[in-house]
Amino acid sequence: MILAIVKRKMKKWSGGVLIGSLFMLLVVRYTVMKNPFGETHLSVPIVLNSTKPLELLQDAVPPTIQTQEYSNRVISADTLVSGLFNKRNLSREAQSSLLTWSHMEDLVHYSQGLPNAVVAIREARIAWKNLTDAFDKEKNGDLNGSSINEMKEKQCPKFLNKINVTGYGDGGYKLLIPCGLVQGSSITIIGIPNGLLGEFRIELTGESLPEEPDPPVILHYNVRLQGDKLTDNPVIVQNTWTAADDWGEEDRCPSPDPSDNKKVDELNQCNEMVGDDGGWKDMESGSSYISLRSSMPRNRSGATRYFPFKHGHLSVMTLRVGEEGIQMTVDGKHITSFAYRENLEPWLVSEVRISGDLELISVLASGLPTSEGLDNIVGIEALRSVPLPLHHPLDIFIGVFSTANNFKRRMAVRKAWMQYPAVKTGAVAVRFFVGLHKNQRVNEELWTEVQTYGDIQLMPFVDYYSLITWKTIAICIFGTEVVSAKYVMKTDDDAFVRVDELLTSLNRTNVTNGLLYGLIDYEALPHRSPDSKWYISLEEWPEYRYPPWAHGPGYVVSHDIAKGVAKRHKGHLKASTPFIF
Repeated sequence: MILAIVKRKMKKWSGGVLIGSLFMLLVVRYTVMKNPFGETHLSVPIVLNSTKPLELLQDAVPPTIQTQEYSNRVISADTLVSGLFNKRNLSREAQSSLLTWSHMEDLVHYSQGLPNAVVAIREARIAWKNLTDAFDKEKNGDLNGSSINEMKEKQCPKFLNKINVTGYGDGGYKLLIPCGLVQGSSITIIGIPNGLLGEFRIELTGESLPEEPDPPVILHYNVRLQGDKLTDNPVIVQNTWTAADDWGEEDRCPSPDPSDNKKVDELNQCNEMVGDDGGWKDMESGSSYISLRSSMPRNRSGATRYFPFKHGHLSVMTLRVGEEGIQMTVDGKHITSFAYRENLEPWLVSEVRISGDLELISVLASGLPTSEGLDNIVGIEALRSVPLPLHHPLDIFIGVFSTANNFKRRMAVRKAWMQYPAVKTGAVAVRFFVGLHKNQRVNEELWTEVQTYGDIQLMPFVDYYSLITWKTIAICIFGTEVVSAKYVMKTDDDAFVRVDELLTSLNRTNVTNGLLYGLIDYEALPHRSPDSKWYISLEEWPEYRYPPWAHGPGYVVSHDIAKGVAKRHKGHLKASTPFIF
């Protein structure tokens, strides 16, 4: 195999096409070539030999992006980043986690070309101050006898279970999710629809901000047993809400247009069996199971239709966090899927809210993100990173995209492919690139991990998906300026990298300039729906098609390409540029 990377599940746009396009925009004049066999993907390297591969591109300044909520305020870049780059008296391990951070001050000064960049920096400034204040107090013994390490099990529990929930008020029942959700997390709710209308809501909400007291709703799941203004039949409505954009576009199940049934994690947005509940009324009148089935309406394929909720009957509902969206099962059957929308991601969830006509019995949150206690780790010394080489270049530097509360994934990588001999001897260096979290509990857990393993590079912004381009630049900065690597690789924390095969194949190729190596896509189109997690506006990319790009699970560039990415982005940055709020 040329480049062996095994993922639990290949992402449709893994890593984002903007990441691949970032490199390809630098070398696009060299790569606009069609596969003579008409295939869309190639798993072979594109070799781009040129002494000056970056000279063909015209300098371009990204368009100004203004958000409606901040349109009347102007703040200087220096004010925005104040506090993020102040020098502090930190331990050697802590300082090593900020090696890239210190190179990104110019980058975060120039934030107008990326959605949420200004918000992410502003939130990072608050998060960083809270975190540094916390470990200053720990250092000075001001935590009332408890250290951050001692508190972390309480801060990020593995599961939460509330049994015999009764008598919640008008505001509904609220379950705090201390450290957000990750892929594989689930919320199980047991209850009985009741009341006059049998209408109830389950909402996953984020944290509120001082200027936005109403928190964003990452998922609004609304069951309407008596229908609504659009239908007299029972219906499930899913949506999102933010202070800036109000309600998004509704996803209804069953849909008014059955042909518009998108796939989310390879599951239908709405189970085709979901329909009106005429059959359930027969069951209430005492008819047999056979007569019930014969009286239920059928869909186009001839299968019987039903509605998963019934007034007065117990339901077991599970919201499960997937890779592309959130799935709901009822009584063990998949009913709906809801694709993540831009900037509304599971790590943001801080609370589950349940309200309406539902007799709530219990709530269970499981698969929650938590780091392994240091006392439970065997051979912790073998998991610590190898010191960076001071006097000789690396063969490969591998930067791994990760998010703050993905503790388990990082630990799995440390125990798996980071144990290859080339990594342990220092010929290959691996670092996780992790942005800050809005939640201080998560940041404190992350800080403990930073000091324990020495393999994390913190980013001076909160980790919104739209800012993964910055992480790519950060990897290039680290691979060429912090260390000097012959090749620089980007991968994800849910990928398995065959380091031995990677080295063998690169040595066999023996190309050290103008190299982009990976799975190349020639036919990718930008997503134009504003509700899509991968939404790309015409201002960001006006063309109909993307240039060829390498898929995010893993690609390699030569040193000159990585250096060009880092250098050219620095050249566009102006500290005096104002931010429009």
